[in-house]
Amino acid sequence: MKHLLTIEELSEKEILHLLESAELIKRQRGREGQPLKGQTWAMIFTKSSTRTRVSFEVGIRELGGSPMFLSKNDIQLGRGEPIIDTARVLGRMVHGAVIRTFAQQDVVDFAEYSGIPTINALTDDEHPCQILADLLTVREKLGGWDGKKVAWVGDGFSNMTISWMWAAKKLGFEFVVACPESYAPPAEFLDKLSAPNVRVTGDPAEAVESAHVINTDVWLSMGQEGQAEKEAAFGPYQVNDSLLASAASGHIVLHCLPAYRGKEITEEVLEAHAGTIFQQAENRLHAQKAVLAAIAKS
Repeated sequence: MKHLLTIEELSEKEILHLLESAELIKRQRGREGQPLKGQTWAMIFTKSSTRTRVSFEVGIRELGGSPMFLSKNDIQLGRGEPIIDTARVLGRMVHGAVIRTFAQQDVVDFAEYSGIPTINALTDDEHPCQILADLLTVREKLGGWDGKKVAWVGDGFSNMTISWMWAAKKLGFEFVVACPESYAPPAEFLDKLSAPNVRVTGDPAEAVESAHVINTDVWLSMGQEGQAEKEAAFGPYQVNDSLLASAASGHIVLHCLPAYRGKEITEEVLEAHAGTIFQQAENRLHAQKAVLAAIAKS
């Protein structure tokens, strides 16, 4: 594996291998080897971050490499240099790149023009590193996803939802999206996905009924702040105690953070499931180290 650009492009075998590697890396932390020894990795972030930045910086260092953080204001991207020119320059100087930005095409173009390993650390289209961490958490907490129902409550066509839908297609678990009709996945995307185990409903209670995993995220993604009309549409899609009453016994709640308590999730639910949610956050480190190690070995 030279790049990680999307969950869509990963096979079931590749996903399972990354998760098994992440489990081993997590158990052996401090003894996992240094496959990035002598390498410098650029971290190009045009979107702010807590978990993504810290987990990648720590992960690259623990695998023997040196991270170089570059915000858009640190380099010429902030003044309008095309991504393909930045890619051509960095490709001659660093060994790999982690990119957190808006347009998926920027990550695709960077990978093509730089010629170096490239990892999507979040775009508007996908968030593959987060989904790998989420799947690792499901394995740890529930033993896996076979025979399990996973519910998503919130925006039906965000980067998180899209990545989860592709993961469901690859791994075969039941995935139900509950969202307002105006924020549902478009028909052309569902046709492309072609996954009968993925369903969309406008009823959050239907999605959560007998669900083993209940997942949510902020209603307004980064860059959408201030869109009051969109936020208002999600009022009935809050993850709260009433909604969870019909979930499966022993269910878990996931949130990729940051969370806006009192909006997409209540304070009470977040705190009741904080152990899982912050384990999920920690797993970003281990899942991303598995990705980095896999790339280093390819």
